[in-house]
Amino acid sequence: MDVESDPRTDRALYRISSLAGRIDDPHVALKTILAVCIETLGASSGSVSLLNPDTGKLEIDVHQGLFKTTDEVSLRLGQGITGWVAFHGRPQLVTDVTADSRYISIRKEVRSEMAAPMVEAGGQIIGVINVDSDRLGGFNDTDLAFLIRLCEEATAVMQRLWQLRHLRGKARQLESLITIGQRLVGKLEQQELFDTITRDAHGITNTRACAFYLFDSTRQILRMLSLTHNGIITNTPEEDFPIASCLVASAIHTRKQIEFLNIQSPEFLDVVDLPRDPSLRSLLAAPVLYENEVIGVLAVFTDHVHRFNNDEKRLLAALASLGAVALQNSRLYSRVFQSEESLRKNEQLTTLGLLAAEIAHEIRNPLTVIKLLFGYLDLDFPADDPRRTDVRVISEKLDQLEAIVSRVLNFAKAPSSLHSRWGLADMVGDTIVLIRLKLAQSKIQLRFEPPNRPLVVDVHKGQIQQVLLNLLINSTQAMNDGGTITVRCFTEKRGESDFALIDLTDTGRGIPEELRAHIFDSFLSGRTDGTGLGLAIAKRIMLSHHGDITLLDSGPGGTTMRIALPLVS
Repeated sequence: MDVESDPRTDRALYRISSLAGRIDDPHVALKTILAVCIETLGASSGSVSLLNPDTGKLEIDVHQGLFKTTDEVSLRLGQGITGWVAFHGRPQLVTDVTADSRYISIRKEVRSEMAAPMVEAGGQIIGVINVDSDRLGGFNDTDLAFLIRLCEEATAVMQRLWQLRHLRGKARQLESLITIGQRLVGKLEQQELFDTITRDAHGITNTRACAFYLFDSTRQILRMLSLTHNGIITNTPEEDFPIASCLVASAIHTRKQIEFLNIQSPEFLDVVDLPRDPSLRSLLAAPVLYENEVIGVLAVFTDHVHRFNNDEKRLLAALASLGAVALQNSRLYSRVFQSEESLRKNEQLTTLGLLAAEIAHEIRNPLTVIKLLFGYLDLDFPADDPRRTDVRVISEKLDQLEAIVSRVLNFAKAPSSLHSRWGLADMVGDTIVLIRLKLAQSKIQLRFEPPNRPLVVDVHKGQIQQVLLNLLINSTQAMNDGGTITVRCFTEKRGESDFALIDLTDTGRGIPEELRAHIFDSFLSGRTDGTGLGLAIAKRIMLSHHGDITLLDSGPGGTTMRIALPLVS
């Protein structure tokens, strides 16, 4: 009978083809396919064996009518009838298994067997479907032709299901990568960042362990800073590894991913950078690169010999890239915080200097009066009178006090030699660079409108930048929920002189009306953590530069501060 016109063929093929739309789990689909084959062909038992890409062996994925221990059976290509079919890619009909030297007995009642290869569209063999009969000559050529048809349809269905599972897995991985990226950006403390990277990489790659190594290019050493093992952050060795003794150093030298099939092999006994766990087998390591500079290595380990496929390698590369950006982000934030701390210290030192100058200035006047009056007394005592010595000591100490006051006043003056000519736009741009990360963290956009022509000012750059930073930081603190800061540069004629003007406008909550007239007074602050000295110091700096700083406008919609500096003619 022609297999094409057999009604049972149509029914069986329909049952198999319909699985693609009814079942999501490939394993369940394979069990159903095998059941259809056994039922339709009147077989006593059967199995579906798939080729394991890691071991290169056929492993029984599903079976029916065989013993439970069959799950542990694996065959080399060419071994047994099933292995022969997988190796040669040709179906086989064996009417009497006892007369075939290839046959390997799994169930003693079996007398005849059929096997057909599962061949992908590209010709790659992925598995074998095999059915058994307890009767001699239990199958014929028509049955074999029918099994071949069923096997072809089953292969097409399984490929669709595997592809669907693969796409769903990719979608989950993409979602996970997005989530991981968002989570990593918020990690500013470096050890917390390293632990998050290894924990997330371990979870998304479904491996036994994951380690992060930081690379010191100057000292040519590696240090394992985080290790996640079975989902738990474990202690790492507090030591530096010379890269010459490290296995993962290959990823640094080549700037490419490296893979080792079995790190328990004798040739790896001398490497020092591997986790001390004898259950770990295969290793995949990816360099952590930022702007083509290697800053570390991200490595995953499996508990079985495994060949990592291209998808797994691309996934680890993506994780390494996210880790690189997050680490660089953390370092930059650290520098910003250090800069802010330095600015705060500079502000405190400037304040102390100004206070010392004020005190010295106030002392100098009464001291001058005391010294003059003491001189007018014209006290002259005999040489043997002890009071003569007292008069000399008093005169010396008055001179000493005057010298101290003069030194303090001279020290408080900004050295004119530190003044130089600067392009206004460049100076403002450099200041914005210093605070850009803080603005990003605060979700604040900054718009810089440079002047329409080059403007040059003669200033102490550091002091002017201090003023600008003070205003920018004040604006960020007035916009807790983000906003916009606009910095605009232009010129204005004031009498016979030309001035450069810098307007800083924010969209914050504004300055309380009762404070607006006094914002440049010392020790006035609208914040509980403020010193009330920032704007007072800024005012004095600008006046010392023959310029000024003023509050142009403030309200619930924002504040505009204006800086004025004389232009170099």
